[in-house]
Amino acid sequence: MLRVNDRARSTGALLPGQGTTIHLIHLTETTRPAGRKASAIFMNSTDSAIQGKPLPAVVVMGVSGCGKSSVADEAAALLGWTLHEGDAYHSPESVAKMRAGQPLTDEDRAGWLDRLAGLLAHAVHPGDAAGQGGIVLTCSALRRRYRDHLRAAAPGLRFAFLELDYDEALARVSHRPGHFFSPSLVANQFATLESPRGEDGVLALDATRPIHDLGRAIEQWMHGGAVAEAAAPRPHASGAPSAPAPSGDTA
Repeated sequence: MLRVNDRARSTGALLPGQGTTIHLIHLTETTRPAGRKASAIFMNSTDSAIQGKPLPAVVVMGVSGCGKSSVADEAAALLGWTLHEGDAYHSPESVAKMRAGQPLTDEDRAGWLDRLAGLLAHAVHPGDAAGQGGIVLTCSALRRRYRDHLRAAAPGLRFAFLELDYDEALARVSHRPGHFFSPSLVANQFATLESPRGEDGVLALDATRPIHDLGRAIEQWMHGGAVAEAAAPRPHASGAPSAPAPSGDTA
């Protein structure tokens, strides 16, 4: 086996047609075995698809009340990965707004998404502690551009989309004591949601299934197993708004 010692020199480069950084480790004279010509070893640091295995990171997404925290906790336990609650990275000001029933704007959310992107970026660096075990992150990720922001930090990122209708979401949120999210914001979430169905790396699941079944489905999917997607729900379930609310969106 060819080994590269501490004197190896690493640079960043882009392969033709690729949008991800590839590190070229050039062998120095002290690391090149006798009689062999100098060569380069390509090591992928941002796109695990090149290595034929999924990125060790998944976002459990959906509207408030879909069960993101419970399902992500189950999936993280089954995968042996680290769970990160996206809500924990909101600013105090944003938490206060949501507690008061005020939807967040893109300006409110900018720093939050940057912090989540930083967490996910660790998953593409095998030498980092977080990347070694993998990351399961909860995040509503309602809009396509929010998901793309996270994908930019971790190319190949997957999303497990927990779907349920408006009435079920409202009932769940209304019976969630002590949580800062106001039930009055549920309608806004459904109006804001841009379904990720059809996007690469998305698994749609019926959020009313048992938590263990959902966690197991995510685990199987991340390990390359075939998982049946949930049937698409009706465009507007009973009680759900039919047009976007005018005032920003929620977490």
